[in-house]
Amino acid sequence: MPRRQRHYSIFTPPSLSMSELVKKTLDSDATDMLIDKWLEHRGNGHDAYFDWFQGIRERKCAHSHMKQMLLWNKGEFVPENIFCRTVDTRRLIPLDRTWTTHVYHHRSMQDRKLSMMPVVFTMLPELMILRGMHDVGCDEIYIIVTDLKRQEMDDVTEYFKLVCRHSFGRTCKPQMENQIRHEHMRLCHTLVRQRRTPCFPQIDLTLRAILFEKRPRFIILFSHQTTSYSQILFTHDLFVPEADIYHDFPSGCPNPCCTDDCEMIRFPRRGVDSASVLHIKRGGKYGKRIKVRELCNWIDCDVCFSEESASSSISGTEGSVSSSEDRTSISGGHEGEGDGRFLGFVCSKCKLVKYCSVEHQRLDWDEHRRVCIRAQVVT
Repeated sequence: MPRRQRHYSIFTPPSLSMSELVKKTLDSDATDMLIDKWLEHRGNGHDAYFDWFQGIRERKCAHSHMKQMLLWNKGEFVPENIFCRTVDTRRLIPLDRTWTTHVYHHRSMQDRKLSMMPVVFTMLPELMILRGMHDVGCDEIYIIVTDLKRQEMDDVTEYFKLVCRHSFGRTCKPQMENQIRHEHMRLCHTLVRQRRTPCFPQIDLTLRAILFEKRPRFIILFSHQTTSYSQILFTHDLFVPEADIYHDFPSGCPNPCCTDDCEMIRFPRRGVDSASVLHIKRGGKYGKRIKVRELCNWIDCDVCFSEESASSSISGTEGSVSSSEDRTSISGGHEGEGDGRFLGFVCSKCKLVKYCSVEHQRLDWDEHRRVCIRAQVVT
């Protein structure tokens, strides 16, 4: 008996097989090539990023196992010398961990034989940082290419925030259902009237299908309109960069004389307050709940020292956080067992990472030595 054909609905999770957008996949080798090209052109229009990372290098940070961190302590300006503390495992990993990019676009771009490499290249530093913030779950990054103008991108962003908050994995109330239908119809008509490609139903179908089937940490709506911007849609508050680190991150505008508040990609410089977060339901068929684990820094080790449920600004979407840092005592370069659980050995020099054994610290040293310097007391 043939399988029943699924139909598009704005209230039920769609399937990626229903999408009519063309998918172009850029593998990790293509990403490496783009990073090398970006580094070559660093002195020609990309000095703002080098200056910002140089500022990061000169900042003093409070040493904590619980907060986000970006460090460049040694060596040249290359990704393998810049380390980021992951939000999911609290490891320090270099930004040279590559990824595979899946770019969804309208078939007219394929007909015109347009390459998707510039799409990734225009937001490469942002992607490197967002990838570096995650130990797992970011080996694949998803981008949907649009030609939305600024106001249209704002409206589409608010629509997806509304849908995910009230109908993704939840029974939508009649009043909200009417509001979502009205917004969907309005956006469809607006984009058709402006001859936007892809149309809004295809954007909606593809984005929600990726959320449901792939469970990404974030998804990007890219716009190639010169007067617009590209939007990062995060799927949890935990995945948003912290304002303390990224408040002065470059906007990406290539014009050094520009005085407008423009940006090629809307990077959340003020943390969660300026981020676009899709508060989706988790658990059961909607994926595992988000948890923060503190793991041994050796990448091939899965010893866990503590585990917490990540909180969300929307009550009821996730469990509460119960930090174990108050039970942790650092003494002589290692942590005691406190309440009977093994809390790991801390690197006696930088005091930034933990290990389950001296052997794993030795195995990790070839990589960790590129960031390890003696801890400075911050007053």
